Amino acid sequence: MNQRQADEQSAGQGLEELASLVGAIRARRPLVHHITNMVVMNDTANITLAIGALPVMAHAREEVEEMVNLASALVLNIGTLVPEQVEAMLLAGRRANERQIPIVLDPVGAGATHLRTASALRLLSELRIAALRGNASEVGALLGVAGETRGVEAISLAEERESVAQRAARQFNCCVAITGARDVISDGRRLAYVENGHPLLASITGSGCMATTMVAAFLTVERDAWKASIAALVALGLAGELAAKKAAGPGTFRSHLIDAVAALDEEAIRRGQKVKVIS
Repeated sequence: MNQRQADEQSAGQGLEELASLVGAIRARRPLVHHITNMVVMNDTANITLAIGALPVMAHAREEVEEMVNLASALVLNIGTLVPEQVEAMLLAGRRANERQIPIVLDPVGAGATHLRTASALRLLSELRIAALRGNASEVGALLGVAGETRGVEAISLAEERESVAQRAARQFNCCVAITGARDVISDGRRLAYVENGHPLLASITGSGCMATTMVAAFLTVERDAWKASIAALVALGLAGELAAKKAAGPGTFRSHLIDAVAALDEEAIRRGQKVKVIS
């Protein structure tokens, strides 16, 4: 075994048990608090239920701290952003940090407007974020990497996604999951690829937001954000593969995707996961 192989083996140690995390989520039934966007709220609630967790969507400043007191993870998603929402996110995030429950940030559309980029950076600077889940152009925009964003969709990026993920993880001191045709996950030290998925995931609104929710659910039972992010993206990607076999198009794919997530079990994940770990 050469040094690179030894490093990859070392980095990948402990991934064998990730398939069991779905069972742990379903046994625990953790509450995941979402301050999220209005476009995909129903989908993220349903995907949370399908994986075995419980969703709550509470946005009012007057109640977010109380709701965090009941939750096991917090999702902050800036998809339908207004400044007042950022203040609610900060209140909820500070309470989550006090309680030491994980926060997952989805910087939807960062790079498209100054408000979105500045708001995401403020959340990253004022809160301890466990995982940052976004597409390549969104994460790149937070680093100042040249890219192109149209609306909230990633178009292109001028730097390799691996480099962006690693630099962002080090700069923001969190796990970074860049999703796409091939997901890249880094905590600044370890790097992994998840190759599960299907092109139909890109044809429906909210698949990225669903990925963020899945990361939060897995973080309730696995506090290593790198491992939790890998497991979450394997689960959603594998469910996408299974759903695509039954779908006639994007509309039916969405329904089959929720069914497939609900049907996932340890054996299916162990057999179907496509993960490559690089030191």
